[in-house]
Amino acid sequence: MSYNEAKRKYAKMGIDTEKALKDLAAIPISMHCWQGDDVGGFESTGGASGGIQTTGNYPGKARTPAELMQDLSFALSLVPGRHRVNLHACYGIHEGKVADRNRLEAKHFAPWVKWAKKTGVKLDFNPTFFSHPLAADGLTLSSPDPKVRKFWVEHGVRCLDIAEYFGRELKSPCCINFWMPDGYKDEPSDRLGPRLRMADSLDRIFAHRYDRKHVVPTLESKLFGIGLESYTVGSHEFVMGYAMKAKILALLDMGHFHLSESVADKISSFLMTFGKVAFHISRPVRWDSDHVIRQNDDLRAAAQEIVKMDPKNFILALDYFDASINRVAAWVLGMRNLQKELLKAMLVPWKALKGMQDSGEFTAQLVLQEECKNYPAGAVWGEFCRRAGVDGDEAWFKRVVKYERDVLSARG
Repeated sequence: MSYNEAKRKYAKMGIDTEKALKDLAAIPISMHCWQGDDVGGFESTGGASGGIQTTGNYPGKARTPAELMQDLSFALSLVPGRHRVNLHACYGIHEGKVADRNRLEAKHFAPWVKWAKKTGVKLDFNPTFFSHPLAADGLTLSSPDPKVRKFWVEHGVRCLDIAEYFGRELKSPCCINFWMPDGYKDEPSDRLGPRLRMADSLDRIFAHRYDRKHVVPTLESKLFGIGLESYTVGSHEFVMGYAMKAKILALLDMGHFHLSESVADKISSFLMTFGKVAFHISRPVRWDSDHVIRQNDDLRAAAQEIVKMDPKNFILALDYFDASINRVAAWVLGMRNLQKELLKAMLVPWKALKGMQDSGEFTAQLVLQEECKNYPAGAVWGEFCRRAGVDGDEAWFKRVVKYERDVLSARG
């Protein structure tokens, strides 16, 4: 079906496809840099550790800042719209001796800002509370050792300054997300103590002066991590309570809940509580294994909630790291899948469906919900891509295959 035919069909249902195309183009998604090199960073040759794990050994991963920037630029060129890039603190670029995390400065990220200005993207940020000798026992901000806590508090403060630098230089507020893997492998004897210590450490970090015009701090919960299966300090309840008290945003990650929970169901409550929702889009399989997101029911439900509650109220970022497949393809597929589900949600007559729900017309509601699933959203997606100058179908993958042959294969 052509776009014009789809446009007429949707118009009969009261849907303006032109508005949907315009609205979708205005939604930025933050592409996570750590998919490109398996959460390695540029501090050492070691891989991710401390509650997380990347699986797979597909050839061609980025080994240097230049290679990672090249891969990011190429991936973004295959995704319609204008987007952001999400950096972790371990991706600082050091000349000579590597600065430890409690000594990071804006200068270590100046090349990233230069690249962002050249590429036309904005930057988000994350302190890195893992893959470090002082995180080897699984405890950072909640450590019973005051020296360890002091180190990680200093890291958090430095990261706030770097986030402010991003926001000011790029003239767009930088979302800085705090996630700590702290916890225990086996049942703890004291659950309260670590949480009190973590709250105190966070208080010390956020007591640091930073400009909220340039910085949006968020705090992310976790269900469990590898080697930290029995107890997580920064649980969902801890994060919700602390974020409300500190007047920052709690962040939802789709992979950080029990598989039987509907993360989409939590979104409206978060919006009511915080006025804005920070959201990491990921996909768990059996556990928080961070698979590339697919157009499944979970993603569809989340996208529908985002659209119904206005995308302007959301900070959206991807978060997964799959080393079993081409890493550039993983980025592109995830970004496009989220955009497709957002578009599908924009092509549903939510006002009419809400009226049916409120008036108790549940049969009519069910029928319309189901029939909408077979409307020609693909034709509208194709038009969106055409106007953006990118491939609307799987032809984009041919470009990735060529890039792998010409660029990635030379990396060994």
